[in-house]
Amino acid sequence: MTPSDLEARLLFRDGLMLILDKPAGLAVHAGPRGGDNLRDYLDALRFGLPQAPELAHRLDRDTSGCLVLGRHRKALAKLGRLFSEGQVRKIYWAVAVGAPPQDEGLIDLPLLKENRKTGWKMKVDAKGQASQTAYSVVGRGDGRCWLALEPKTGRTHQLRVHLAALGCPILGDPVYGGAATAAATFPLHLHAREIRVPLYPRRTPIKAVAQVPEHMKIALRACGWKDGPRANHETAA
Repeated sequence: MTPSDLEARLLFRDGLMLILDKPAGLAVHAGPRGGDNLRDYLDALRFGLPQAPELAHRLDRDTSGCLVLGRHRKALAKLGRLFSEGQVRKIYWAVAVGAPPQDEGLIDLPLLKENRKTGWKMKVDAKGQASQTAYSVVGRGDGRCWLALEPKTGRTHQLRVHLAALGCPILGDPVYGGAATAAATFPLHLHAREIRVPLYPRRTPIKAVAQVPEHMKIALRACGWKDGPRANHETAA
């Protein structure tokens, strides 16, 4: 990714914060095995400041969309408080295989990290951390549904595990979806569509909306999504 590629993905910029449209397939930081990751490129977004911006939260490697960066230490501390206190509103779009039992609702299932010899994964477990996700069905088609999701908590893989537990795993999820998601054919269909950050107390929250990634357009169209400015459903959850 070139500096110009990265800058073209900026959705918002001011003295404290950047909001970036992260591409799917790029990890936000290096894992145990290293590899290409977003942090390697953030120096291109200093815009005159002495240090590169840092991640205020995280998205999975295969999740695209709105990612918040703090431009310096004080900004990161402020953003960290907003995220930890649940003041930042996040809306995700997903295409799921099948559909939930109701058109809208709240998934309230605790999640626990399970360590295995082959790696770790999250699971629904009464001993886990409280986890809540609000959902709304926006459209349907081809045996799938288009969902707007609003996580009320920020657990690892929360949306993916919650939807799988509801019987409608996210299309392309190789870990929690099983054979039903056809992971070999489809990338993960999960997109951080919108974020609202109440960064300044006496102002309207800063809002950013990330455009639908190319790999999700076909499945979304089959569920009723249409290209163009009227095809938003930005706050459907």
